[in-house]
Amino acid sequence: MSEHDRIRVLSVLVEDGSNTLSKVSGLIRRRGFNVHSISVGPSGDPGRSRMTLTVHAGHAEADQVRKQLERLVEVVEVEDVTGEQVHSRELVIAKVAPDQVDGLVKRGAKVLDTGSGGTTVEFAGEGKDVGDFINELVQHGAVNVARSGPVVMRRTA
Repeated sequence: MSEHDRIRVLSVLVEDGSNTLSKVSGLIRRRGFNVHSISVGPSGDPGRSRMTLTVHAGHAEADQVRKQLERLVEVVEVEDVTGEQVHSRELVIAKVAPDQVDGLVKRGAKVLDTGSGGTTVEFAGEGKDVGDFINELVQHGAVNVARSGPVVMRRTA
């Protein structure tokens, strides 16, 4: 089984609360799973948020995590969307040298800011595209790079 096959993506709808993130991440930590990323944002339902968890686990292990998460009072719904038809986007923001900007813009980056310390650009896309973009940034000596985890939604159609 390859490393990629052990990455599971869980979409979790939760009730908003001051300790919800702590409870969810603590449950996963106590089970010994490596969390690659957690993205959290408001959902369409008032008082609820959508969490996207990317964990290093096999199918059976991810099913165990899903069942444990469903026991938390704050958790409304858990879906393992690994391998499903989803829209998935990640974001990278990077500070680069001014002479790198034109090539990055041609790849789809947007300029956010230009200053004496460099130019800040953003790029959003599928995880592989974001990874390729970061590899290009590193090869060209990016000053600073920040990457989000994925945000996913099932495709409708």
